[in-house]
Amino acid sequence: MTSKTSESLLKVHGATAAAVAALLDPHGEVVLHDLATGRIAGLWNAFSGRKPGMESLVEPDFTGASAVLGPYEKTEADGRKIKSVTAVLRDGTEQPVGLLCINLDVSRFDAAAALLAAFVGAPAPRPALLFSGDWRAAIDDAVHVWLRAEGLSLPGLRRDDRVALTAALDTRGLFHTRNAVDHLAALLGVSRASIYNYLADARRMNDKDRTP
Repeated sequence: MTSKTSESLLKVHGATAAAVAALLDPHGEVVLHDLATGRIAGLWNAFSGRKPGMESLVEPDFTGASAVLGPYEKTEADGRKIKSVTAVLRDGTEQPVGLLCINLDVSRFDAAAALLAAFVGAPAPRPALLFSGDWRAAIDDAVHVWLRAEGLSLPGLRRDDRVALTAALDTRGLFHTRNAVDHLAALLGVSRASIYNYLADARRMNDKDRTP
């Protein structure tokens, strides 16, 4: 038989529990515990084998507990890893009357993460025979290595940054190929004339640095 406390908990918190369960379906189980009876008052998306009315198997006194406990991990009997969080529900006198527990089955997410890691993990080195003459790949690699080292991104480059990038590419001899200027212009979203201006500025700075 449903206790008055359970009825009150369901009335006040049932809609919230149902909403969370609907959002996390089918991976999230939501449990409403009645601390007065020590039993489950409500259960949504049940995957733990429990049912409303069963014993909660939790400590009855949460007087000094934090409002939110967790997130914490536990393991189901079948080995699934569960990530959970619990809210302590209090009445108008701040006395704990119930618990709202959200249990998220993260085992499938772990499996998905492992699958993605297998695809994006460190690949084998590129075959030199295939890429030794690929000047486009050489420029692309050099650009993104420079961006990572400087903590910059292509859309956020200022003119000084573009000159510095051009200088770095020029130092590596990457403008010896006839179409290199066109390729870099396309990457930066600027004109060929702009690249030639950056290159001229970069070489002037390099010559100045080499002057005794």
